[in-house]
Amino acid sequence: MLNNKNVLHFFLPTESTDVHKIPFYTGGIKAGFPSPAADFDGTKISLDELVIKNKTTTFYAKASGNSMINAGINDGDILVIDKSLEPKDGKIAVCFIDGEFTVKRIKIEKDYILLVAENEKYAPIKVTLDNDFLIWGIVTHVVKSL
Repeated sequence: MLNNKNVLHFFLPTESTDVHKIPFYTGGIKAGFPSPAADFDGTKISLDELVIKNKTTTFYAKASGNSMINAGINDGDILVIDKSLEPKDGKIAVCFIDGEFTVKRIKIEKDYILLVAENEKYAPIKVTLDNDFLIWGIVTHVVKSL
């Protein structure tokens, strides 16, 4: 059993072709001192179109736990995961190891892989040939509530 995992609850992508677009202010909203408000220019976007590049290989999952808080992934956040992307060193991945899913940053070494938590309270997990292991997909976006 892993001692530093985020538990993931998976949601399949919608198959609907009905895309809901909402107004989008393209001018940017200042995070400093306010400026006079400009009118919306009529541009509309769909979050699905923004965060999903490969519809057939993209899934959502709800993160549970605090092992990835320093990467901006908190308990309850929704992860957008693309299974078609190639795992690369430094990417955040959803991995299946010894019967459990976890989300970690992958560090690919010559003879092994490390699953690195983004919380100093948790030690990295060294993946060896003795583990049942699969990199299931790459996290591309995080949707959070404030």
